[in-house]
This record gives sequence, structure tokens and C-alpha cells, in this order.
Amino acid sequence: MTESAAKVGFISLGCPKALVDSERILTRLRQDGYTIVNTYTDADVVVVNTCGFIDSAKAESLETIGEALAENGRVIVTGCLGVQAEEIRSRYPQILTVTGPQQYAEVVDAVHQHLPPIKNHDPFVDLVPPQGIKLTPAHYSYLKISEGCNHHCSFCIIPSMRGRLVSRSIDDVMGEAEGLVQAGVKELLVIAQDTSAYGSDIRYQTGFWQGRPVKADLLGLCTALASLGVWVRLHYVYPYPHVDKIIPLMAEGKLLPYLDAPFQHGSPRVLKQMRRPAAAEDTLARIAAWRAICPELTIRSTFIVGFPGETEADFDTLLGFLQVAQLDRVGCFQYSPVAGAAANDLPGTVPAEIKEQRWHRFMQIQAGISAAKLQHKVGRTLPVIIDKVNGTEYIGRSHADAPEIDGLVYLKSRRVLQPGGIVNVKISRAGDYDLWGKTVR
Repeated sequence: MTESAAKVGFISLGCPKALVDSERILTRLRQDGYTIVNTYTDADVVVVNTCGFIDSAKAESLETIGEALAENGRVIVTGCLGVQAEEIRSRYPQILTVTGPQQYAEVVDAVHQHLPPIKNHDPFVDLVPPQGIKLTPAHYSYLKISEGCNHHCSFCIIPSMRGRLVSRSIDDVMGEAEGLVQAGVKELLVIAQDTSAYGSDIRYQTGFWQGRPVKADLLGLCTALASLGVWVRLHYVYPYPHVDKIIPLMAEGKLLPYLDAPFQHGSPRVLKQMRRPAAAEDTLARIAAWRAICPELTIRSTFIVGFPGETEADFDTLLGFLQVAQLDRVGCFQYSPVAGAAANDLPGTVPAEIKEQRWHRFMQIQAGISAAKLQHKVGRTLPVIIDKVNGTEYIGRSHADAPEIDGLVYLKSRRVLQPGGIVNVKISRAGDYDLWGKTVR
């Protein structure tokens, strides 16, 4: 790479799905000879990949755009907030280009337009790894299997931003997964807006991988991924009946016994107002059936308190659901209006102080559930993947812990360990969300 190379700064905001979009854009830019830099002063142009899912995320995106303009002055905007181009331009008319989510070619074209790549670029000199540019540590990677969503949840505007469901072909997904594993990835985190719906839009069309047919549905995908011999973790799994078919793979140790399933509430009335695709009673029965098949199953979920019209009785029903479900990992959000969401027109706004009180009550109950579950792991030996080295202490995650959102395992070892290594750890102590232990042979 010459000193005259064109330099691009890149800021990625939002969820793992947006992170994958950023990785794809960065890979294209590196293939075209651009240098990626991490300071405003070094960059010839800055790309901001925005989030616009909720108002707080939108505010953060707009603030970041403003900062990039103040520090650099040459800014290209992409991502979910990009669908509101007029609003962005009215606030920041000096923006060079605005594109929406998943518009990889348009972003790269915009960079080319405002910052032409160096002439006589030699792709054999500026090599890009076969797996592309990754923003995660080398030992784990997100695997996005589809774009968009066919649901119309009243609190969400994702379909208007990212469109309807578009599944990748099974051979395309498996080709990427295989390449990641060959590059040293030890954990694949499967993501989509609705992972359970994978393949429904392409009629579960059979593809071919390694010379054999593979059906493009959740079971076919999971069975194929299980054959790669790495940790496979599933996120954003709606509790549809066909999810039951993959639980035996977890019980057999072929998939991590982990499901990230966004239940959102426990009151059937509130779920109906939310336009969620599953009822609370069915969900409790399904959870019980899953655990009967795979007792080691970890279930993570997210919930919303203070949704318009949520009564004290609805909230009590939610707390009852939480007590019965005994979920392992839980996130809870206070309802926040999103511009363009149907829920904005619902009556019964819950006052901010009530939302705050309900959130604290919810989290207090869940902290007790989590602490009790982790206490049962004391004395057990668990497989742990190492994420960080901190002097003589190592930080890792068990089967029950997804990166960035779940708990951690703090461990000591007489052996020198490296990130990405998987070791057996005997647990000696537990907190509300984290574990402590030491390695055993």
C-alpha cells in the first residue's frame, strides 16, 4: 500500500445485523485498495453506518453524524436511518451521500465518487482475507442468513427500513460458514431479523453443499452447520412449532444448547396489541417441552414494559410468566415510541415513572432467577471459550453466554491460554450474572 492510498474512516452503530453490513462494505473497500483508518484526522472521508430502530438509537446516529462532520467534514451516511434521508439532509445539508440499509454497492460507489481509489491498484498486494474484513475477534463471527422481516409488530419499523424477508440460498450461507471455520472461527452466531423464518420466502428451496442436497429451512441449516465442528449459537429465534425440531440437535451436542427467543411480554392482551406472532400460554408449554428434550438448554429473551395500554394486571401477568418460565438470560426495555410505528396511535400511555418502577421490579425478580440458576453451576465443570487475556486472569464464556449481551466466566489457569481456545473450567463461585473458576484437565 502506497502513502498516497485513499483513506476511509468507518463508524458502525446498532445491532449485529448492522455490524455484518459494515463488514461487507469494508471488505469491498479494501478489495478496491482503500486503507481503513480509525481517526477522523487520518480519514479522507468518513462512512457512518447508522441505526434508527428506536428514538434513542436515532438520536445517537444523528449525534455521531454531526460529530463526524465537525471533526472531518466529508461524511457518507448509510444504514437503517438512511431511509429518512430528507430528515438527515435537512439537519446536515453538507452530507455527501445518504443510502439506506443493505445498499452495499451504493455506499462503495459513493466512496468512489467522492474519494477515487488509487490508480493501478494491485489486489495481489493489498490482500483481503478469504473470509473478508471482520469487526469481531478472530475466534467468533456473526453469520447473517437473511434480510428483512414479514412481521408487522406494532412497536417496530424494521420492515419499513429493511424490507420483507429475503433469505440467502443455503449453499451461499454454508459456503460463508465453511470459509469462516477454515479461517479459524470457533463460534458462529447465526442472526437474522427472524431466524426461524429462514427459507420460507424461497419455499425452502433445496441447495447443494459439499456435493449433497441441503434443504433451506431452519432444520436443514442447523444440521449442516452442526457438521462443521464449531460452536453454533442461534439468535432471534421466534418460538414457532418447527423450532421444536432443532432441540434434539442441542441435546445431542451438535448445536449449542442456547436459544435467543424474543418473547417481549407475558400478557396475551399486550401481545395482541403488539401484534406478536405467538401467544404466552403456547410459549410456556413450548419452553417446558424444549427443556424436557434438552435439560441443559439456555433460553435468552427480551421484554418490553410500559407498552401503551399495559395495566398493572398485565404487568403482574408478565411477572408471573417470568416466574414460571425461569429464563436464564433476560433483557428488559422500557417502551419508547418510534416515529412511524403503529403503537404510537394506541391509547393508554404509561407514565415514565410507572415504566421505571415496573422495569426495576422486573429486573429484581430476574436477577434472583439468574443468581439461583448460576448457583446450581457451582462445582460443575463447563466448557469455556476464551475471549480476553487480562494479565494472569482470563475472561471467557460458557455455552450459556453470547458475546456482548450475556454473562462472563472469569478464570485462572496454570497453562497459558489464547483467545479462541476452549478449555474445561470448574466453577467455584457465582454472582447474579457471572461465574468464576479455574481450568481443569
